[in-house]
Amino acid sequence: MDIETNMDELTDIDLIARAQKRNLPALTAIYDRYNQAIYYYALRMLGDPLQAEDCVAETFSRLLKAFNLGKGPNDNIKAYLYRSAHNWITDQYRRQPLTLLELKDDIPEINQHTPGELAENNIDRQKIQQALGQITREQREVVTLRFVEGWEIEEIATCLHKPIGAIKALQHRAIVGLRQLLLADQQDEM
Repeated sequence: MDIETNMDELTDIDLIARAQKRNLPALTAIYDRYNQAIYYYALRMLGDPLQAEDCVAETFSRLLKAFNLGKGPNDNIKAYLYRSAHNWITDQYRRQPLTLLELKDDIPEINQHTPGELAENNIDRQKIQQALGQITREQREVVTLRFVEGWEIEEIATCLHKPIGAIKALQHRAIVGLRQLLLADQQDEM
């Protein structure tokens, strides 16, 4: 391919091959392709925008260090970056208790809802947020990757270096746990 190649059109494998040779446009394309997704993932897991920014910076710094050492991903840059972010987030959990960020829709609300409906939606979000805080970190991570990020089970398994069966079990336990917590909360209101 010539110098005029549009980096956005390259596959991840092509970008990795170029990035391993410290090709600046390829490294920039990888950053552009994944930095926002890593940021929002870290924000959901950490609940702090500044920590999420730190996570993104450290994730890409680790990628550059790996490439400089002749290491790093060979084929799945997405899983590699999420795994690196996951490791950084895990370190943060060990260092200090984290606050959970309020769940918000990425899509702006259409103002056709009544104030009562909006209040009910906010209460529901708060209940879900509290329930997510009561399941294990691994379960919360699987739920986030699966249902918020929209990943397939196989992608999550690759990212977390766990067998597919373990990811399915974590997802199942998370859903059962969330259901129990939310039903118990509903019973308490009656």
